[in-house]
Parts: sequence; structure tokens; C-alpha cells
Amino acid sequence: MTRVAILISGGGSNMVRLVEAMQAGGWAQPVLVASNDAQAGGLVKAAQMGVATAAIDHRPYGRDRAAFEAQLLTPILDAKPDVLCLAGFMRVLTPGFVEQFEGRMLNIHPSLLPKYPGLHTHQRAIDAGDTEAGCTVHEVTPILDDGPILGQARVPVIASDTAATLAARVLVQEHRLYPAVLERFVAGERAALMQ
Repeated sequence: MTRVAILISGGGSNMVRLVEAMQAGGWAQPVLVASNDAQAGGLVKAAQMGVATAAIDHRPYGRDRAAFEAQLLTPILDAKPDVLCLAGFMRVLTPGFVEQFEGRMLNIHPSLLPKYPGLHTHQRAIDAGDTEAGCTVHEVTPILDDGPILGQARVPVIASDTAATLAARVLVQEHRLYPAVLERFVAGERAALMQ
């Protein structure tokens, strides 16, 4: 069975949906949830769901991303994942790290890529006058938010939207899209799923 590790930085709502889908469907096994923050609420949720957890605090490493990643790699490699999913992991990974998981690392991003890579995606969509927003699951490459698109889900932008209200609506779609794309990815399906 395909082994999946998930990296988070916060509450882990997308991670929870991925774990629930894998455990209910039996098409993959969640083997690790790791975070760069020992206080991340998602670690508690993962443990309650029976998934091993690890935390490597990035702060002692300052700007030395490679040194942080070397420590993060230890629990990841020990878990022997076939696929690595980023689910709200708020650290930019170095090319050296990404290349170790080339073709088997996924991320979910809260915009319709290639629009709005990086941060503040919902406000940027509103400021641009966009009529729709959404989320994208993509393969991770060394270039930020630039890998092949594996799936997208769209929501309308409403005139009264704030970044918070738009983010909440997009998150509902993230929770649907990411598990669906991961299941397809595990089965060898790389064609983009558009919702």
C-alpha cells in the first residue's frame, strides 16, 4: 500500500481530510504527520487519528534552511513514504530537499495557479477584481507554486467578500479536492481534476 507522509505548520484541517480519506478508503496509509512547530494543533489531531507525528522547530536554524531540512528529513525518511504531501506547511523548501521527492510531492495552494503564487492569495484575487477564485493541487518543484497542476476547484468571488470570507469558501473546496487528487495520484492518474 502507498505510504503517505504529510507536512503541516498549523491546525492541519487539510491533513485531517487526507488522513480520513485514506483511512476510510484504504487506498493509502498515512505514516507520518510532521511539523516545523511543536505547538501545531494538527499534531494532536494526527495522534488522535493514530498517525505517528514529529516536530522539528525551524527557528533555531535561523536562515539555514538546509540545516533545518536535514533534521526534518530524519523522521520523514524513517517513515519511508512513497508520497509526501504539503498541507499548510509554511516553509519554503530548498531545491535539494524538493529533488529528493521529485515526482512524488504534492501541495495545495489557495489560488487558481498560475495566478497568485505565494501569500495573501485571497486579498490579491479581490483586489484584482477577479470573479472567481479557488485552489490548486500541484506537484512540487524547486520553483515556488509552479509544478504541474493535478487539480483545481473554483468558487465565485462575491461583491461583499473579504479575504476571510473568500478563504473560508475556498477551504471547503480544498477539503474536497486534495483527497480526490491524492487518491488519483496514488493510482497513477496525473491528468488534472477540474471541479
